[in-house]
Amino acid sequence: MGRGKRIVFDPFSLDLANECLWRGSQAIKLRPKAFAVLDYLLERPGQLVTKEELLNAVWPGTFVGEAVLKVAVHQIREALGDDQKLPRFIETAHRRGYRFIRPVAESGQSLSKEQEIRSNNSASDPAQNGGIQGVVERDRALSRMRSSLDKMLAGERQIVFVTGEAGIGKTALVDTFARSIASDRNIRIGRGQCLEHYGTGEAYLPVLEAIGRLGREQRQVVDVLRTHAPMWLLQMPSLVSVSDRELLTREVFGATRERMLREMGAALEALAAEMPLVLVLEDLHWSDYSTVDLISYLANQRQAARLMLIGTYRTVDVIVSAHPLKAVKRELLAKQQCEELPLEYLSKEGIAKYLAVRFPDQVFPSNLAELIHERTEGNPLFMVNAVDYLVAEGLISESEEGWRFVAKIENLEVRVPDGIMQLIEKQVDHLDANQQRMLEAASAAGAEFSTLVLVEALEEDLTLVEARCDELARQRQFIQDRGVHIQPNGEAVSRFGFIHALYQNVLYERLHASRRVQLHRRIGGHLES
Repeated sequence: MGRGKRIVFDPFSLDLANECLWRGSQAIKLRPKAFAVLDYLLERPGQLVTKEELLNAVWPGTFVGEAVLKVAVHQIREALGDDQKLPRFIETAHRRGYRFIRPVAESGQSLSKEQEIRSNNSASDPAQNGGIQGVVERDRALSRMRSSLDKMLAGERQIVFVTGEAGIGKTALVDTFARSIASDRNIRIGRGQCLEHYGTGEAYLPVLEAIGRLGREQRQVVDVLRTHAPMWLLQMPSLVSVSDRELLTREVFGATRERMLREMGAALEALAAEMPLVLVLEDLHWSDYSTVDLISYLANQRQAARLMLIGTYRTVDVIVSAHPLKAVKRELLAKQQCEELPLEYLSKEGIAKYLAVRFPDQVFPSNLAELIHERTEGNPLFMVNAVDYLVAEGLISESEEGWRFVAKIENLEVRVPDGIMQLIEKQVDHLDANQQRMLEAASAAGAEFSTLVLVEALEEDLTLVEARCDELARQRQFIQDRGVHIQPNGEAVSRFGFIHALYQNVLYERLHASRRVQLHRRIGGHLES
């Protein structure tokens, strides 16, 4: 490619004459050597450029190590907002060099149709980049989110719930989706987080956080709030002056809760009319009830709006706490006013893909992924923590030939992350005393158990025990139905099993030694008889 004055790679351009990086009309600072490295890569789009070649080109006649090059590439990635694990611009070829993967054109030229398609695909579907750390086996969910985004861009408002248990990868999925559309300057993204609270939480907390952030970044958001939602603007004192707050206080005096709903509905629609808006609200299982009311209000409005609301929550926490979100989601699903994306555990193949992406040029035992899956049962957070533990212990290490597993595979042990242990403990604490006693007895019986075993262990009525098991299994709390087992005497008994071995382990650890002995004695006596 000949040398023009400017090289364009959407949404950036490199000004060669003035040695400056631009994003639209915004100039982005880049140090001279980092600029030179980027320029060299842009001259060879799609080609592997070795580290030695870059060092010779940018630091000619100077003895420098690879660390200097790594620093320059890190500076470029920071300037572009690129992620080494989710590259949209610069891809690392392990131990060899770098490759610029975004379509490139000179100023005055336009991208070919093929380049545009490739560019759009790489931005909208990160899974096409070979699998991303933490989001393997989420292609279908990402595709459905992209489909919802397309509907939103056409004017059909969208409510999407991403659900699953702790550690299943809800935030990782939403982060990946958000990054895939972040380079589109015609989409506004706001994010808010619900916080666990004891007692009454602040009304509309995650929405206030999301809109407040947007207001600090984009002044026009404040203007929209001033016009359409003065009550909301009053809740964000950092966005207005003292004198404005006094005027707003007089204006909204005596306003009602219903007015707050109408105001935010009008404000979000006004913002979406200016520019499509994606609003992400995380951990809705901790949300205040007013936020749930707002979600229902937005979903039930029939006028067109380029608005997409994405909410994440833990299914079990919503059930255990009897949170109103459960009823609202069920109603919206029945009226086809929302979409739910429940996330499942990773398969053995998914874990193998994760290892292949995280450890390029690795030579691992063929059954390593299978063993990690066996120990973690495919919980993404547990799996990532388990692999981090193996790296920290030196069981997975890097050599000149690549990554190696340096222990005996049959001796592989995986430590349960403390954070997940604590989450399970909190879920157990939300159960009533009878449910806790029953699950603790089940943990002593094994990964699978019959209701007759629990009857003997607890010395309780079969009808009560089966009713508790059915309720927990129906709500997918800790256990699941494993069908009916026919006893040698011809009697049919219900069987259940723990959803995850972690649940059994945590519940068993809660038992005092004397209680364990008592339960094992009763269970053993039943099995013997």
